[in-house]
Amino acid sequence: MTGPFEDVVRVHGGTVLRVCRAVLAGHDAQDAWSETFLAALRAWPGLPADVNVEAWLVTVARRKAIDELRRRTRHAVPVEEPGALDGVPLLGGVAGPGERDLDLWQAVRALPDKQRRVVVLHHLGGLPYAEVARLVGGTDAAARRAGADGVAALRRTYGAQEEER
Repeated sequence: MTGPFEDVVRVHGGTVLRVCRAVLAGHDAQDAWSETFLAALRAWPGLPADVNVEAWLVTVARRKAIDELRRRTRHAVPVEEPGALDGVPLLGGVAGPGERDLDLWQAVRALPDKQRRVVVLHHLGGLPYAEVARLVGGTDAAARRAGADGVAALRRTYGAQEEER
């Protein structure tokens, strides 16, 4: 690829961070963001000129975030009080104010794998469904259906949480 790498970070940094935050929280998401751009910088000179940079970065970000989740499961997680986990992973500081954001990120993480991946790639990553279908596997229509089902599930889950308040 040609052109300054700083332009890539400036243009796509927000999208990459949203993808990382959909999988991780707080500092872990920021770490995955940094790891994504470190890996991208190393690969940058060898990328073909016709590559969809945004789709490529979203894929790298998702993999870096998953790597971080795997790394975390292999290490003890300190908690302030016993039982703080209660079967739910610690979320740390999620971007945006209020507990409502924490509920949304939990709801996104609770989606079935394909629905979560489509919602993250399309709605947070901004990729078109054709590109999402290529990344996730399947057809454009299947990606649209998984995305619609994921959003519907989020509305049901999120709406039920709002009624409890």
